[in-house]
Amino acid sequence: MRTMKVRIEVRLKAGHFDPEGDVTSKSLRDLGFPAGEVKVGKVYTVDVNAGSREAAEKLAKEMCRKLLANPTKDDFSVEVLTVEGRATQKDKR
Repeated sequence: MRTMKVRIEVRLKAGHFDPEGDVTSKSLRDLGFPAGEVKVGKVYTVDVNAGSREAAEKLAKEMCRKLLANPTKDDFSVEVLTVEGRATQKDKR
């Protein structure tokens, strides 16, 4: 087993109202920024012990399904950031 760093991004599905993003967009415009639509999400960085990159992705997706993302309103993506010091590519759900 190796410790791997996994990045998990959770965001609202298309069509769901994002009140925090709406307020942020308005506030940015009030401050003079030419901001359009803003979407707010959460990013988790988790160290997991796994035998392979695939196992780390599988664990992270299970974390999302069981706790980090609400399947009714959220989408998520998983990226294994390091495997033995190497950067790897993003796996979108």
